[in-house]
Amino acid sequence: MSPTSQPDYSHTLNQIHAEVQPMLGQGQVASYIPELAKVPPRQFGMAVVTLDGQVHQCGDAQQPFSIQSISKLFALTLAYQCLGDALWTRVGREPSGTAFNSLVQLESEQGRPRNPFINAGALVVTDVLCSRFVNPETALVEFVRRLSGNPQIQYDMAVAQSELGTAHRNRAMAHFMANFGNLRNPVEEVIAAYCRHCAIRMTAVDLARAVAFLAHGGVNPWSGERIVDASSAKRLSALMLTCGTYDAAGDFAYRVGLPAKSGVGGGIVAHMPGHFGACVWSPELEASGNSLAGSHALERFTTLTGQSLF
Repeated sequence: MSPTSQPDYSHTLNQIHAEVQPMLGQGQVASYIPELAKVPPRQFGMAVVTLDGQVHQCGDAQQPFSIQSISKLFALTLAYQCLGDALWTRVGREPSGTAFNSLVQLESEQGRPRNPFINAGALVVTDVLCSRFVNPETALVEFVRRLSGNPQIQYDMAVAQSELGTAHRNRAMAHFMANFGNLRNPVEEVIAAYCRHCAIRMTAVDLARAVAFLAHGGVNPWSGERIVDASSAKRLSALMLTCGTYDAAGDFAYRVGLPAKSGVGGGIVAHMPGHFGACVWSPELEASGNSLAGSHALERFTTLTGQSLF
């Protein structure tokens, strides 16, 4: 491949689709949220959308799924639009080294979460949105509709209610942070908004399009709208690389080499600056909470195309 030529993404995705088939059935769907436990396990889809609008896809790339913690990336972007760097007085920018729903560090660090991609950090981000929007979950749905160009995106009320009924640990974190003054709105209001935005349903194609603004220097390539400035796009991407795939972020960066954000619904979004947005979905997870086949697929994608940050 010459330096100016583009890889044959469709051929690459079809090759990966064939390669991952033996992996389906080896992971486990998320079971701690009852509604997610009902998702049929042996599914796989992947989409790559280039900045000139070409869509390459394979498998179940048009199947809507619960984006779960991928929503934290879009919530963070919206909160960062509101507060800018002042956001970092309330949440850190360091990898946690602990599980995404751990309470351990909150006590020793006086209610300031390590980063916005663990649950505690996402609750602080959601609190910011609750202060700025009358209906924060609606604002977030409208935001991802604009980013993806799909006006039909909505959240799944059944999944939201399922999460709300099992959100005891998240409530504990929220109350703990409120005790330190790092939550400004009522705990139940923040928890309800958080559960709803995690329950947004999108396809791999939707998400590949939605993340493309980061690959395009902060500008939505489909509308021309500037979402964040180029420096902020760089910083959000750096957070994805270092904190976006739970406590497996170091290994994921080593294997894949792209900024990424995963969710326990089995999705992983990623992007390559100046080139494309991508998303892979397969609901069976490895122990880290990342998609088993999805992580492998992105690793193979960067290997086969030679496109990564490194």
